[in-house]
Amino acid sequence: MLVTFTTNAHADTTLFGDVALALLKMMGHSATVPGAILAADVPAALSRLTAAIEAEKASPPVEDKYADEPIVSMAHRALPLINLLAAAAKADADVMWQ
Repeated sequence: MLVTFTTNAHADTTLFGDVALALLKMMGHSATVPGAILAADVPAALSRLTAAIEAEKASPPVEDKYADEPIVSMAHRALPLINLLAAAAKADADVMWQ
């Protein structure tokens, strides 16, 4: 499953479903798809997401020495959504996902 976040203030951002649901929970929202955040609530959601990402950065990632691929942190995966939320907060725009 893919989840696409949209706003009038930024290009669409598409994330894998499991990552998108985890980020939605970090923002304080249910993992309901489709959904939306009103413009007035975007700054608070952005604040909760960045705080959760910072808290996660404090704990070192568990590395699998047998994995072929490098581990991509949640902070890196969240960056496009953080940019979208920041643009939406600046433009006072709603954010929707489906």
